Amino acid sequence: MKKYNLLLFNILSILYMDICFKLLAFHNIFNTSTIYMILCDLIIAIIITIVESLFNDKVNKITTFILTILTSLIIVAQYVYYLYYDAIFSVYSLFHGAQVFGFIGSIIEVMLGNIFSIILLFVPLIAFFFIFKKLNFERKNYYINIISLSSSILIFILFIFLLHISDKSKTYSAYNLYFNTHVPKLTVRDFGILTEMRLDLKRTIFGFEEKMIVENKKEEIIPVQKEIIYNQMNIDFDSLIENEKNETIKSMHEYFKTEMPTNQNDYTGMFEGKNLIVFVAEAFSPMSINEELTPTLYKMYNEGFQFTNFYTPVYYVSTSDGEYVSLTSLLPKDGTWSMSTSRNNYLPFVYGNMFKEIGYSTRAYHNGAYTYYNRNYSHPNMGYKFKACYGGLNINCGVWPQSDIEMIEKSLDEYINDEYFMTYYMTVSGHLQYTYIGNSMATKNKKYVKDLPYGEKIQAYLATQIELDRALELLIKKLEEAGKLDDTVIAISADHYPYGLTNNEIKSYADYVIDEKFDIHKNAFILWNNEMEKSIKVTKYASSLDIVPTIFNLFNLKYDSRLLIGKDILSDTEGIVIFNDRSWITNSGKYDSVKDRFTPFKNNVSSNYVENINNEVYNKFLMSKLILEKDYYRKVFKK
Repeated sequence: MKKYNLLLFNILSILYMDICFKLLAFHNIFNTSTIYMILCDLIIAIIITIVESLFNDKVNKITTFILTILTSLIIVAQYVYYLYYDAIFSVYSLFHGAQVFGFIGSIIEVMLGNIFSIILLFVPLIAFFFIFKKLNFERKNYYINIISLSSSILIFILFIFLLHISDKSKTYSAYNLYFNTHVPKLTVRDFGILTEMRLDLKRTIFGFEEKMIVENKKEEIIPVQKEIIYNQMNIDFDSLIENEKNETIKSMHEYFKTEMPTNQNDYTGMFEGKNLIVFVAEAFSPMSINEELTPTLYKMYNEGFQFTNFYTPVYYVSTSDGEYVSLTSLLPKDGTWSMSTSRNNYLPFVYGNMFKEIGYSTRAYHNGAYTYYNRNYSHPNMGYKFKACYGGLNINCGVWPQSDIEMIEKSLDEYINDEYFMTYYMTVSGHLQYTYIGNSMATKNKKYVKDLPYGEKIQAYLATQIELDRALELLIKKLEEAGKLDDTVIAISADHYPYGLTNNEIKSYADYVIDEKFDIHKNAFILWNNEMEKSIKVTKYASSLDIVPTIFNLFNLKYDSRLLIGKDILSDTEGIVIFNDRSWITNSGKYDSVKDRFTPFKNNVSSNYVENINNEVYNKFLMSKLILEKDYYRKVFKK
């Protein structure tokens, strides 16, 4: 019987899956980067074939069987993760998959909703089972393996040569993505899944240093009519630079020294001396705000600050990264759990530590599990006395998801009589799955939404948001009874948009989603105090990255705006929204990094504007990563 060539099968199957993934995820395969992907896949296929041909027929069959199944499963898993989070999971996440992927029911739902695409990706594996007995598993002799290895080396040399003669000027060129920059989504687009994971594994094991891109910083504006006061501390960067031996730390000092601080403004100190309650609300979105269904949220949004161009982008580790961005004003590092990693770092510019410094009681609560994402370590490090399910918060933890109302009920008495308090809540009632079976909050509030003219999943989602709304209603009532309402500011933002709903389901209810790439992440940031006489509309583009400095300025806290990656939304700096794949939006336009396409919002945008913002975004990611890795604040303040 004629035997099929194992190398040919590996080449076709790996190349097919990468092309299929690229077409499904990025809707484009006909570009220059496809050449790089083909060369990379040829190298991988040759190496795999050598490994599968080293031993006798029986061992080679087992090896091929394992590698073929493993390769298919990894690529399909990446695709499911991409559908969920619009991101690529790292090697680190691969070994912590139980928490990163969340719940098996949600995964199955996503797979069933995209079953045709997944079957397409499984075609090589299906073909493998049909032709398994016809493949040639004979042990290859020494000379054939040498020839194969030599061929892969020659292809690799060609690949490197093509990268070197390509256009290297762009921040996210193929050359920079391979050698200098870690952006998994764009790396997959240019080189394929397996090459991206190889680079990620290499960088995880051996480390990876990205270099800062030197920017032309804006010149300081000389005050004409009145003195400008900046949110800036007296940090002697010159001395830090002179005495620093580590070149990376020195470059960070130089970067932050030349950063332009944000100015104090008409809103500085508006809430000085008041209490603060901060919510990061699970899957909160503009859909949550409805005059009839969620009157408390509606009241707070329409009476407080209205940030009309506010976004909560999804980052690599979903809720944990969304929480990290909202609480630290730093971008998360890909390939790790940034919140958990920060647990031993000195974090001066977070609510808990900042407010504790000026005499406030500082507490944090979560109605999910106490140890989930290692919050039991990260949150105390941020200055909070932390309680959660199975860790001091006495609510009904046996249901899923748990009640936000119960969390408020059981926690309020612990701080409401304090002279000054700062309290943080991470809610869970809004968590997927959005069905009446398996979601206790959706079931509990079904009677309020069951007659709405929408599908079950939209109804169930709205039902979960009713629980949040009634928790806020209770909170406001108790604050008023205690005489603390006028002296308390409440801030509410999301960890991410409700990705438990499909884009089409969201669009069936939300009229703000026009460009799915960007608008699906559009959100509301509620900032409210009962004494505000009228709402304040802010149109500048902003995101959850900007919440911390905005609140610090409103409370007139002493902080250095140069050392935070986000910026005070109420200052006169240009607003920017940054997404996990390095796409962005400013007042001048929006840039899709995957398509390398800029859509201007106004005329006369300069020719180098896009590349300048790309460089700025690159540096923001790099500085965020280095602040986390190097425990940078400890070095600045010598703690």
